[in-house]
Amino acid sequence: MSVWLPGAPCTPRACIDATSRATAVPRAAARLTAVLLLLLAGIALTPLGAHLPARWVRGWCRTVVRAAGVRVRITGAAPPDGGLLLVANHISWLDVPLLAAVRPARMVAKQEIRTWPVAGRVVARGGVLFIDRDRLRALPGTVAHLADVLRRGQAVAVFPEGSTWCGRAQGRFRRAAFQAALDAGVPVQPVRIRYRTGGGAASTAPAFIGDDSLLTSLWRAREAGRRLADHDRTPASAPNDRRPGPYAHR
Repeated sequence: MSVWLPGAPCTPRACIDATSRATAVPRAAARLTAVLLLLLAGIALTPLGAHLPARWVRGWCRTVVRAAGVRVRITGAAPPDGGLLLVANHISWLDVPLLAAVRPARMVAKQEIRTWPVAGRVVARGGVLFIDRDRLRALPGTVAHLADVLRRGQAVAVFPEGSTWCGRAQGRFRRAAFQAALDAGVPVQPVRIRYRTGGGAASTAPAFIGDDSLLTSLWRAREAGRRLADHDRTPASAPNDRRPGPYAHR
């Protein structure tokens, strides 16, 4: 195990809201099927991602989120064009399409995903940027690569906590991605993601934590019914701007 690899204490048993509703099961099964089909379609089109219009990518991501039972509410300033580092807290697999529904970007993911059968090769061809979290020695090279991508005018999205949390608690942001933005001289767009029930209370049902399987998380998110995902943004700050974003300090 890495000496620096971040981890969250959140577990499904301790943190996840109960969602079992017998009357919701048939609808949840139908919706789960729709989400899976949309995800498979997205995987098939991933190699073409760089050539697809941004509005198509945003539309597909919004469709995935809505199929999972989540209605999106966005507040704050729109992200600027050009090179940009998007940083957000990490709760669920839904966070990825939520971010892309607003601003498509190249995601930063752990190196282990590259070795996954089929999916690893697909996401690599789709432009995912991998980071080897077990090798501190490789970190400077990763930061330099991220900075180069940002200098070319591309947007990069990262979850600096390095692990998913339940949403009621959060982790500390690691610095590496921020250093890449400093080196590239591009703005940073802080984003705060929150999931709420239809009544406005905080919900942990969409969380993907601990020993969750993706299928379990998908089912729980759909079975929980309609929720609201808050997507709060502060105006993007220049790299030398010392004003804290929503999660600059905890």
